[in-house]
Order: sequence, then structure tokens, then C-alpha cells
Amino acid sequence: MKNLKNISKIGLLAVGLVVSQSCVNDLDRTPFIEVTSATVYTDPANYKQILAKMYAGYAVSGQQGPDGKPDISGIDEGFSTYLRQYWKAQELTTDEAVIGWNDGNLRDYHDMDWTSSNEFVTAMYNRIYYQITLTNEFIRETTDAKLKDRGISAPEILTYRAEARFLRALSYFHALDMFGNVPFVTEADAVGSFTPKQTTRAELFAYIESELKAIDADLAAPKTNEYGRADKAAAWTLLAKLYLNAQVYTGTAKNNETLEYCNKIIGAGYTLDAKYATLFLADNDKSKEVIFPITFDGTRTKTWGGMTFLVHAPVGGSMNPAEFGINGGWGGIRTTKSFVQKYSDITGATDQRATFYTKDQNLDIDDIFKFADGYAITKYKNVTSSGAKGSDIEGNFPDTDFPMFRLADVYLMYAEAVLRGGTGGTTAEAVSYINKLRERAYGNTSGNITNIDLNFVLDERARELYWEGHRRTDLIRFGKFSGGTYLWPWKGAVKDGKAVPEYLNLFPIPSSDIVANPNLKQNTGY
Repeated sequence: MKNLKNISKIGLLAVGLVVSQSCVNDLDRTPFIEVTSATVYTDPANYKQILAKMYAGYAVSGQQGPDGKPDISGIDEGFSTYLRQYWKAQELTTDEAVIGWNDGNLRDYHDMDWTSSNEFVTAMYNRIYYQITLTNEFIRETTDAKLKDRGISAPEILTYRAEARFLRALSYFHALDMFGNVPFVTEADAVGSFTPKQTTRAELFAYIESELKAIDADLAAPKTNEYGRADKAAAWTLLAKLYLNAQVYTGTAKNNETLEYCNKIIGAGYTLDAKYATLFLADNDKSKEVIFPITFDGTRTKTWGGMTFLVHAPVGGSMNPAEFGINGGWGGIRTTKSFVQKYSDITGATDQRATFYTKDQNLDIDDIFKFADGYAITKYKNVTSSGAKGSDIEGNFPDTDFPMFRLADVYLMYAEAVLRGGTGGTTAEAVSYINKLRERAYGNTSGNITNIDLNFVLDERARELYWEGHRRTDLIRFGKFSGGTYLWPWKGAVKDGKAVPEYLNLFPIPSSDIVANPNLKQNTGY
């Protein structure tokens, strides 16, 4: 989908109108209106450009790159991007990452003492609803009736509409996972200022499930869509993740359904990349393993968030920025001892997934704000598999895409669902899938295993999927995020970690939305 990275002006103008009419009162957006829905949707050529903006909503921060016309205000534009906020919420709250910056209330993620006024929690919430607003408007404007009234009969628009529904389901999945009982709006709700009703977690689960099933017929077959656009396999993967977490979200396990969709994805013909490292390089758009990425381009997708953040922020100290294809490191992100110790050999000589930089770095973290405390990680780079730099000659903005969904995760979901009692899979097959991952990591069969249990799968998910935005959700599902069963450095603002209350399994609904919308009830504990 490299062509969809070049977001056109008409798409931006259309969504400028849309967001100005948002039903979510606290987003405080900066609209600019030069066209109307009545004009922009009369030309079928505009539809794909608006679709591109919806995809770009996960990557960029506003109406121009890298900054200057933000989608949302109230926070630094570089901080505000969807992917950057999602990554922080999913990783900085866990054993996989710490960040040495004292921006606002960012440290609350490590300390696990965030409140409903935390600006980073609020930015994540606002990004989710910004995306939902964009997709609702596009879905509203592409009904069969409206297309007929405009004299438009372009079959591809039905596919675009299905993709918009997928993107809305993805954002609602993030709302479900992070915030629980949330405001609920669809294309059926009137445009304008109103206060949405609050849905329950179980109701939202059912809605996401029904949407993903309903769009299956209109999505492209697996691996047949343009790169970066959703297809059937992307929807199947989101369904598998929804079902894997069903016990948390609804109180009822759905491991049979998890296996059903894992089997569909595995049967679609995706294959593991030969080398683990190539999944996170500037030419990872060639991967046969990635099912759904968030795409970036160093010359056409410029942002201080997204992959710019994930490539620059982990580089500091004695690390050489040139090896990462960038003009300088930001000296921010490292990892904790608890994560490092999940590898028997941290050099990468045996398990190549151990991408630790240890020179001049301390394993123990005495001071979160000191980059030398905590091992650095070299996972994401703005260089290609042949060693060439990315397309931005100044070395600011990477070409590296973010692998939101990939086959390795599906293998691990399959194994976990089997161990949790799901039917439709076998332990022998689960072991086989995990050994495929370990054979790639080790370069041979020396790391193969014969038996697995749930704790092993959780650790293997960490070793395989670290810094890909899964960890918080995984720890909650395994009952190790809150409480004192599993401690890591600085959990609960204590160097060696301490138990924290269970209500932290959900983030609070931002206080600004609670004040603005009398229909909303705050999550327990806040």
C-alpha cells in the first residue's frame, strides 16, 4: 500500500468536515472546512483518498507531516499519534519497556498510578474516537442508497466500506481492551453534537464480533489486497484476538472460536520470514508473514510519532545511530531485567530474538530517567535487509512498517487456545508451531521443545512479540498484570516491584468526557 501513504488533499478536507461534527465533546479538534460531504462524495475518485486518510490515522498526527495541523489538540502533536500512544499504553505499563523521559505524567505508566486526568491516557482515548468518527462518516456516506442516488456503481467502494468497518472494529477493540464500558456511536447516529450512550463490555464484544463476520464477504481474499490494506485474514486475526481474550472481556471463554479462526489464517498461506530481524527493517513491506501492518514512508509519511518514535527513541548512550539508519538517537526506551531474564542467552548468538545492547548499559534500573540503566533493544531499524538506509536522506523519518498482526502471533494464539481447552487443535500441532518460531530464532533445532504449558507460552510470546504492542493485554489475560503474582522493576513505583490493585486492568475514562457526557459512569477505582 505504498501508494496509500501519499494522503491527498481532498481526503484531508473531507475528514476536516467530518471531525468538526464529532459527537464526542472532549476531542477539541482543529477543523478546517473547504468542501462538504455533498460535494466530495459525488466523485468516485475521492473515495479511495478518504480511505487512505482512515488508514493514515493510525500512523500520522494531523493534516500535514510531520506537524502543524493536528487532528487533536491538548497534547504535543508528536506525542499524540495513535500508534505511539497505543504502544506506550501497552508496553510502558509492563516489564518490556521503560522510558527515560519526564514529559507530563508519562511516568505514571511505570508507576501504575495514572488517573482520569492523565494526558497520555486521554490522548489514546481521543485517538480511538477520532478514528471511529472518521470511519462512521465514511460508512454513512457509502450506503447502497446514497451511492445509487449519486449514480455511482463502483464495486470497489463496497470493499472500501468493508475496510472502514474493519478499521472501526479495530479501534473499538482497543477501546474494549483498554477502557471497557465506553461511549458507543455508529453510522446510524445523527451527525452533530449529542451525548452517546455507554455500552457494556459484553455488548461491545458482541458488536465487534458481528461486524467482523458481516464484512467477510466484501473484504478481499487473503493476500490479494494492496499492501497495507485490510483483507479477510486481517479480520480473522482480529476475531481470533477477540475470542482469545473473551474470558476477560465477557466472563466466558471462547477458545474453540479462537482455534477456528487461527486455523483459517494458517490455512491462508502466510509463511514465516526466514530471518526474525527482517520483520523490523525498512523493507519489511516484502514480508510474507505480516498480515496487517501500519505503514510508514520516510518521504511521504512524516511524523514524530509512530515508527519515527520506535526507531529513534531506543537509541542512545554509546549506540551508533548510523547503524539504525537515523541521524541521531533520542535516548529514551530500554527494557527491564525481568524481560531480559526470559532468554537463557542474551547475546543473540543462540536465540536471535535477543536484540539487547549491553555496552555501557546496566541490567538493573536504579534511575528510570538514566538511559544507561536498563538494557537497550535494537529491534527496529531504518535500514533495509541489504543494509541500505531508508528513503529519507536526512535520516529523520523511517520506511519501517509496524507489524500489527503477523503469523507468529497466530501460532502462539493457537497454542494458548489449545492449552486453555479449546477444540479444533492439538497439543502436538501447537508444539510444532512454536518450534517453527524457535527454529527460525536459533537457526537450527537446538532450541526445540517437546512440552509446553501456559507459562511457557506467555514467556514465548514475550520473546517473540516484544515491543509489538501485545504485552499489557497478555499479562492481564494471564492474571499477572495487577496483583503481586508477577513483579517487575518499578511496577507500582517500587524499584523491585510491588502488587497493584486489580482495577488498573482498565484505564479510566478521561475526566473531560465524564464531565461532558452525563451518560458515562467512570470505571471502578477511579
